[in-house]
Amino acid sequence: MLSMLRKSANNRSRHAFSLIELVIVVVIIGIIGAIAIPRMSRGAAGAADSSLVADLAVLRSAIDLYKAEHGGSLPALLTFSDQLTTYTNDTGTANATKSSTYYLGPYLREVPTLKVGTNKGQSALVATQGGTTAGWVYVAATGAISANLPDAEVDVRAVQYNAY
Repeated sequence: MLSMLRKSANNRSRHAFSLIELVIVVVIIGIIGAIAIPRMSRGAAGAADSSLVADLAVLRSAIDLYKAEHGGSLPALLTFSDQLTTYTNDTGTANATKSSTYYLGPYLREVPTLKVGTNKGQSALVATQGGTTAGWVYVAATGAISANLPDAEVDVRAVQYNAY
């Protein structure tokens, strides 16, 4: 009976972790965290950079398609959003509904917002790089579009966002 009582007491004490075992687990988790967190934060910055590249590719493709379907004409700066997000006629006049006259487009669902930098969240367009709160710089004469950010704002590889 006494031996059964000792076995029972030994079994009870073996069901829990010792303080040393818990400290070792916490230290291991801390080491893994110290390695993983910087890698994950760099990944988030890289994701924003990739998003900017993707948004610029979509905008440039929409501009090129608009130009091809409108006889070489490019969207105007003041009506850029309407011309790319609604239906247009041969001359580029925008209309919300499709008809036999307004049959071209739309080329975008919406103008994307800038995902990086000081103008993050902005989707408006301006003609020249500047301190305004617009997201994009669009040159209507050439169809060039870029991020409206100062030269000092760079990605994780030290490439200027406005040079993408």
